[in-house]
Amino acid sequence: MKALVWNGVNDISYETVDDPQMLNPNDVIVQVRLTTTCGSDLHFIDGYIPGMREGDVFGHEFMGEVIEVGRDVTKTKVGARVVVPSFIACNQCWYCDRDLYSLCDTTNPNAELQAPILGSPTAGIYGYTHEFGGYAGSHAQYIRVPFGDVNCFEVPEYVTDEQALFMSDAVPTGYMGADFCNIAADDTVAVWGAGAVGLMAARSALLNGAGKVLVIDRLPERLSLAERLGAETINYAEVDSVQEALREATGGRGPDSVIEAVGMEAHSTGVQHAYDRAKQALRLETDRAASLREAILACRKGGVVSVLGVFGLTDKFPMGAIMNKGLTLRSAQQHGQRYIPQFFDYVQQGDLDPSMLITHDLPLSEGVRAYDMFKNKTDGCIRVALRP
Repeated sequence: MKALVWNGVNDISYETVDDPQMLNPNDVIVQVRLTTTCGSDLHFIDGYIPGMREGDVFGHEFMGEVIEVGRDVTKTKVGARVVVPSFIACNQCWYCDRDLYSLCDTTNPNAELQAPILGSPTAGIYGYTHEFGGYAGSHAQYIRVPFGDVNCFEVPEYVTDEQALFMSDAVPTGYMGADFCNIAADDTVAVWGAGAVGLMAARSALLNGAGKVLVIDRLPERLSLAERLGAETINYAEVDSVQEALREATGGRGPDSVIEAVGMEAHSTGVQHAYDRAKQALRLETDRAASLREAILACRKGGVVSVLGVFGLTDKFPMGAIMNKGLTLRSAQQHGQRYIPQFFDYVQQGDLDPSMLITHDLPLSEGVRAYDMFKNKTDGCIRVALRP
């Protein structure tokens, strides 16, 4: 089959690789109909997250059609159109029993690689380093899905392929970020980053009852999309201080909760950005964490800081602000299996249309060009839908 593979830092290519094989009786083979670029992929493409090996198929956000099922699979049928969460769950361990699916104790076969870094291993994820299981990714014609009955969600007829695609990762990640905020009626929520996850976090905050959502970014096309979703916006390149702008918008108090949806390659302005870029380039830190630091400082006293961006080793982390302001810090990789069914209802009711995230639609054979546009944010690129 054809697939997009990682060969080294900033070196990806479209190659012929082996078809996936059934390894366990609960496996399912899915023919990928749509997969998409994701900002998390850039972190290992750029070399800031280790653990990829030459020839690894990457990609983790996808939907498709089931073409083969193992003998122990009972609910998922051949021919079903399904969306699959990016993190792999077993639905049998202590964590899955508590809806903490991305923390599954069963699905990471390389736990010994991850435990020294994190303290405890997390669930496996498709196409995202060997520390996270070494699973082949979704930027391919076919993919093996372990625990098929747990991880395949049949897509209703009224949901399009393009809408279902982002229910694999961007929508549940954004929704979880809003869920973490414990939003009360008329709360103000600020979201850093108007990429796919930030946009879905903003929409989810409104769906959860926020009175006002403010989205911080610098790209006009992304800010415009945030406004279409019902948010107010702040272009950080056009204001003297984001914190001051947020205080003015909240009567001097600050947002009730903040959602960081940028991660370790954040852009900012001034001396801080130059400092972070220099330390990151010299591998003295993995993270340019300007958005995270700013979100913590901007949040009102007693508020919630919800962190969705991917981070490694963060320099200048303002722990004093968290402690002295009485902030609650919440973070996780997304628990998609917990949230996906309700997204179908939101689509049917007209409250959510994730397909609006697609700015480019290309065959997988043009995946290298897609990632170049996506990484460099050219041609107004927010997400590229790739068709194997």
